[in-house]
Amino acid sequence: MKTYRLEPGHGLAGLTMHDRDEPEPARGQVLVRIRANSIGTRDLRVLAGEYPLPIRPGVVPGCEGAGEVVAVGEDVSGVKPGDRVAATVFPRWLDGPFRRDNAAQLGTAIDGVLTEYALLSEDGVVPIPDHLSYEEAAALPLAAVTAWNALTTGGPLRPGATVLTLGSGGVSLFALRFAKLAGARVIVTTSGAAKAERLRALGADDVINYREHPAWSERVLALTGGAGADRVVDAAGPLEQSLRSVASTGEVAFVGYWLSGAAGARPIDPGTLFMAGATLHRVATGSRAHFLELNRAVAAHRMRPVIDRVFPFEHLHDAFAYCESGGGFGKVIISHG
Repeated sequence: MKTYRLEPGHGLAGLTMHDRDEPEPARGQVLVRIRANSIGTRDLRVLAGEYPLPIRPGVVPGCEGAGEVVAVGEDVSGVKPGDRVAATVFPRWLDGPFRRDNAAQLGTAIDGVLTEYALLSEDGVVPIPDHLSYEEAAALPLAAVTAWNALTTGGPLRPGATVLTLGSGGVSLFALRFAKLAGARVIVTTSGAAKAERLRALGADDVINYREHPAWSERVLALTGGAGADRVVDAAGPLEQSLRSVASTGEVAFVGYWLSGAAGARPIDPGTLFMAGATLHRVATGSRAHFLELNRAVAAHRMRPVIDRVFPFEHLHDAFAYCESGGGFGKVIISHG
């Protein structure tokens, strides 16, 4: 089989393809023929060696993959050959809060899924909704689970609530669509008219161009009659403006400074944090339980992810170069044909 290996910190030069024998599943493991992957900003940071979690030299990269189970090891009872499954980003995080002892992540500390065959734990896979293709299912494990966690952790998201999500990246696109399913009003920030039009077509009630309105928190307050958004999904920063945009009893889901870059990593004035009067919680993707919950919602509403471009497995370098160029809208998919 063919598999990619990564030497972190070397960019695309550190990403190489290798031939190796097809592995066999051990006790509690399943062997998955990977049919599609998804890549994005997280993977670019891993390539650059700038990811907050440790990256093992020579690791198989990639944390988002979907495929077909072709073999199972001893004592595997919940999965069988022929099942269509997607990998969970944190195979040991089954439910409950995120802890250090379940922080081993595919494609960083342990081998990931940018390979033709992947060995995964039985608990490290979830079923794929029947209406999705492998390419569509591969878009879910990271961005969709993160968005679901951001919207469901903490207080319940009630119909009529206002959700603000930042940018038009994968997390924000899923947050927009999940929030609309919950009956929320959704405000989105973006960089231009073309993306604004596409966001409205996906259901955004209001779109703020942050290039035209650098102090976009003022626009959020104006759109909400001064009340602010009940929930803010901050995947782009700056966090200070999210805190100025949130309602006094609201919540800010902070997806991570490493994703939002320097804008999200600026120090926060304690006065701004205090005056926000809201709950701030970090979001580190999500658990297997989160993934199962969102899959039920995706299946019930026959929802399909927004896909930008699809590249062949052999053209992974081209796909990463496209991601790095920016300007896309939706998930970048790797198809194994």
